[in-house]
Amino acid sequence: MTRPAISRRRATWALVAAAWPLPGLATREALPPELAGALPGARLLGEARLRYLGFHVYDIRLWSPSPAALRLPDAAPLALELEYARALRGKAMAERSLKEMQGIAEIGPPQAGRWLAQMQQIFPDVEAGDRLTGVQRPGEAALFFVNGQPTGEVRDADFTRLFFGIWLSPRTSQPRLREALLGMGGTAS
Repeated sequence: MTRPAISRRRATWALVAAAWPLPGLATREALPPELAGALPGARLLGEARLRYLGFHVYDIRLWSPSPAALRLPDAAPLALELEYARALRGKAMAERSLKEMQGIAEIGPPQAGRWLAQMQQIFPDVEAGDRLTGVQRPGEAALFFVNGQPTGEVRDADFTRLFFGIWLSPRTSQPRLREALLGMGGTAS
């Protein structure tokens, strides 16, 4: 077997391994304190783990007071809580978020620039163990918290739909993660 074929095979196995169910996903049953006021009555609906090239990046949890969030996630009040397993730069998270949003829908350059600037102000650098929580107010706004403290809000219905669509849209780049969050029989990726 040639060297490029071996490298492709290893990369393929790494991606396959990343999609298998992961024992030890830290389940949080208690509502995060920031959601008690921002999303009263919310309960845990789904969770998953994101791995990239075999590295654990974060665990993600879907919270909502309404089971309708599982059927119509872009129309229901909900929250996504990401607990990071490694340090990441806020600027890089904002850039990746915009790229993922652009994979769901076309975003014109002026709008993309405004949203990127807003996310860069809201998303700080994170360390392992930090939690970033986004609250979706459908058709209205997205609220953000880091380790329970508010960091900002984007009052734009399109931004809100596309940002949460990174994980919940049928056009997400991580369909297995979406399936796991929405209880559709998928596994964490």
